[in-house]
Amino acid sequence: MHQDPQDAATITGPLPGLFEGWRDAGADPTKPSIARVYDYWLGGQHNFVADRELAEEMATLDPWIPAACKANRAFLGRVVRFMASRGIRQFLDLGSGIPTAGNVHEIAQHAAPGSRVVYVDRDPVAVAEGRKLLAGNPDTAVIQADIREPSQILSDPAVARLIDPGQPVGLVLVAILHFVLDADDPGSLVARLRDVVPPGSYLAISHATSQDNPRLAAAAERIYNYRGADGQARTGDEITRFFGDWDMIEPGLVYAPLWRPGQDVPANPEKFWFLAGAARKPASC
Repeated sequence: MHQDPQDAATITGPLPGLFEGWRDAGADPTKPSIARVYDYWLGGQHNFVADRELAEEMATLDPWIPAACKANRAFLGRVVRFMASRGIRQFLDLGSGIPTAGNVHEIAQHAAPGSRVVYVDRDPVAVAEGRKLLAGNPDTAVIQADIREPSQILSDPAVARLIDPGQPVGLVLVAILHFVLDADDPGSLVARLRDVVPPGSYLAISHATSQDNPRLAAAAERIYNYRGADGQARTGDEITRFFGDWDMIEPGLVYAPLWRPGQDVPANPEKFWFLAGAARKPASC
């Protein structure tokens, strides 16, 4: 049966007129979006029927996926607070997604007022909602760009305005690199970002992994790649290589709930899909 586009645009909450703004921003309600599927798993309202259908199909494959996304979001909060505690006052969040509770600027500016944050995402809804949220906050910006085009990101006027190239930067690549296939050479993309920031900068990464359940990861890839976007889970060794020769922060690359937890950790962290870690650029790099 043909689905009417207006029906496809139905969202999960009473947000009148929202779809019109999304459509103007370039959103296609008939195609699932990485950012909107993730928003749904986090309990957000910024998603279409197509996004929810894919999210439910993935959760049927593994009911731990929504909990894994929440654990990944909690890691984001902890690692930004950690960076702020080490003196980082400017952050570049790549693949930032749709704003929800605990955004990078909220965490960083609470810890250190005046911290500057640039969000980067290619999804038009993420960009539109981010700009709406950040209206009136001069220390933040949202740019629409693809992580696979680092030169475009680094040359954007918002980056030039808010990121001082002479001061350490917090690079945040949370739950994004598994959407960059090997064919797009994600190692070189991350290396480009590592190379342009000064010593003392930090890099935070979380990434879907195949290391403890490769068959489940392969099944998830097939579903997502058919319905949503290209994706590729990776092993711990493959993810570790993204940090290059930077100094890993204890406890190293671990499942997201195990990275400097502020509360009791689950008995089965391997069910939480994401490996997470952070590293610091030494003076010798």
